[in-house]
Amino acid sequence: MKFVYGPVPSRRMGLSLGVSPIPKKVCNYSCVYCQLGRTDRMTNRRELYFPLQNILDEVDEFLSTGVSFDVITIVGEGEPTLYKELGSLIGEIKCRTQKPVAVITNGALLAEHEVRQELLEADILLPTLDAVSEEMFRKINRPYKTIGFLEMVEGLQSFSEAYEGQLWLETMLVEGINDSRETLLQYKEMLSGLHYDRLYINTPVRPPAEDWVKAVNSTKIEEAVEILQGISIDMLVSTGFYSEKTDHLEAVLSIIKRHPMNQHEIIGFLESRKVSTPHKFLELLDNNDEVERVSYKGYHTYRLR
Repeated sequence: MKFVYGPVPSRRMGLSLGVSPIPKKVCNYSCVYCQLGRTDRMTNRRELYFPLQNILDEVDEFLSTGVSFDVITIVGEGEPTLYKELGSLIGEIKCRTQKPVAVITNGALLAEHEVRQELLEADILLPTLDAVSEEMFRKINRPYKTIGFLEMVEGLQSFSEAYEGQLWLETMLVEGINDSRETLLQYKEMLSGLHYDRLYINTPVRPPAEDWVKAVNSTKIEEAVEILQGISIDMLVSTGFYSEKTDHLEAVLSIIKRHPMNQHEIIGFLESRKVSTPHKFLELLDNNDEVERVSYKGYHTYRLR
């Protein structure tokens, strides 16, 4: 499938059926920690990248299989709010299933009234908030030139006051940038102006876009959890991967197109499909020009170039 993938394990939501309404690496941020690498196409213009019906046809096709999942997540390989028919996509999906519909977003376009109105229909919204100042915002998230930090935060605040669903914030801590106690206390003050249900605290666990990006240690995570009263992503447990592809190599490729996997995840996935020699597939990936293998934190992580 082109637009629908998974279900894939989500440490926050269980088994997540992904829906990607935008092309790969189309985003209005180019975050230094992005697991997909640097953004190829920086834009802040909303477009109809693909016909809505084409996406819904794939949703219908998957739902007809009866495969179990916990949530439908509109996320993709860039920023999903750049999809011009996002509101219609959310509404149409909700007409097709009783499962909750979540949207993972960087939150930049919450500054726009139209986008806020569309996202009110989602059951769960997961925006990112990594910075406490314009300077930090530009260093970590590297937004499109016309996006301002204060406007983004004000948009998130306005949305949080009107939203009746579950608002789950996430902050990504990067060593030496936004992990100091002073920054965490500033972050706490900023959060006091928002109405939200959960705050997830994360640090890069997969190869980031920039080599200099480092994860913070467990002590710093614990400090952030204490100050911000948040939830450490590391404390959550995820379940297995899924692909509708019958060919095992194609199945792995269909997953890593949007969700990088390390060698242990790939082997575990193949073993769940009763593959007797899963390590041979790692060799196939190593020799595939379309696949990038990145060594990070003692793991070999595979993603599409």
